[in-house]
Amino acid sequence: MVGLAGTGKSEVVRLITEEHAFTVVYFGGVVLEEVERRGLEVNQTNERAVREELRATHGMSAMAKLSLPKITAALDRGADVLIDGLYSFAEYEVLTQAGLPLVTIAVHADRDIRAERLSNRPARPLTRDEMNARDDAEIRNLDKAPPIVLADHHVVNNGDMAALGSRISSLV
Repeated sequence: MVGLAGTGKSEVVRLITEEHAFTVVYFGGVVLEEVERRGLEVNQTNERAVREELRATHGMSAMAKLSLPKITAALDRGADVLIDGLYSFAEYEVLTQAGLPLVTIAVHADRDIRAERLSNRPARPLTRDEMNARDDAEIRNLDKAPPIVLADHHVVNNGDMAALGSRISSLV
């Protein structure tokens, strides 16, 4: 699952896992776990700093490299895996070079809709300025755009949950 913040990636993951038995690996969880391990407050500033530090240490494919043991363990158990939040093209390459059969779904939403969703979400809300800064940082520093642009499937999530559910159901 790929897309910018506020597009509805987590909602798509929820919809898919309600109907199908996937093991979910949340790449953003690597960052959140590290923020918490360091005893830092979970907020946009600390998440961004840790995310960029992990990438500086492990390269642009950091989240895939750090998540690969979880992914391969689930696959070895015979589970289907749904990756929530592939961040960079380098991560995509790590997964494909590991021989993992990938199908990518990009979730899109209009900027105004994303800003509204992010300002109203209960966990880690963002202002429009914070969203814009995050978009800029993820596109410029984390190479997030190529996996979105090159995704196997594209879903526009500007409507309600019923419309999204119908689109995802037919896609899966």
